[in-house]
Amino acid sequence: MPRKWTKEEEDCQHHLLKELYIDKNLTIFQIAEKLGIAYQTVYNRLNRLGIKTVPYLKPNYTNKRTLKNIRYSKELAEFIGIMCGDGHISKTQVIVNLGSKELDYTKYIKSLFKKLFGEELKSYNTKEGYLILYIGYVELIGFLKKMGLVNNKVKDQVGIPKWIFYDMDYMRGFIKGFFDTDGSVYKLRWGNQISFCNHSLKLLKDTRRALKQLGFSPSRISLYNMYLTRKMELIKFYREIGSNNPRKSNRFKEFISN
Repeated sequence: MPRKWTKEEEDCQHHLLKELYIDKNLTIFQIAEKLGIAYQTVYNRLNRLGIKTVPYLKPNYTNKRTLKNIRYSKELAEFIGIMCGDGHISKTQVIVNLGSKELDYTKYIKSLFKKLFGEELKSYNTKEGYLILYIGYVELIGFLKKMGLVNNKVKDQVGIPKWIFYDMDYMRGFIKGFFDTDGSVYKLRWGNQISFCNHSLKLLKDTRRALKQLGFSPSRISLYNMYLTRKMELIKFYREIGSNNPRKSNRFKEFISN
């Protein structure tokens, strides 16, 4: 729970956010970028201070972009995997939250998004160093929802879209995107291990199913985690699925070379 502000702090915050959100008519994302804080924090502070959010008064509120015909592909499946891992959709925004050490991977996601949808993702850093990618894109949100993506992945227990199971390459693409965001590869005392962690059990079950169809032997799900531990399967994962996240790809190369 947020610390209770003093009267002076509350007045200061109210004046600042009123000036930025009402007087200058900045969006929540623009304020977040300006202040170096998460967009959720801005939204929570506006509510906390009783400043009504009025997105329909902001420039380009409708976010009308023409979504070109999108074909199923390994790249699209990878983007869906990224969204299931670190992505989020609101009523008007597509958002990806990345860690403080993901700058190179941010560049890759921007390039992938541009290739798929012909638009540029915006980005900003929070004071804590986290990277936020976002775009206002109502038609894309509708497209993603039709595939089964939801606003609250944990509450609504998001899973893998059915079309991804139609093709082995689609499954490999999805798992790559999901691994690059919610997966880890690390050294144990007796070897190495890959893990997937997510609070949507349906998503983990679907990922486990996809891995088994691709010839892997994933562990059972335990405490929102699932693992690959067999040495030859880690090598198979690196060769057949791989990673586009430089930080994780480099760890893989280190383990494989050893």
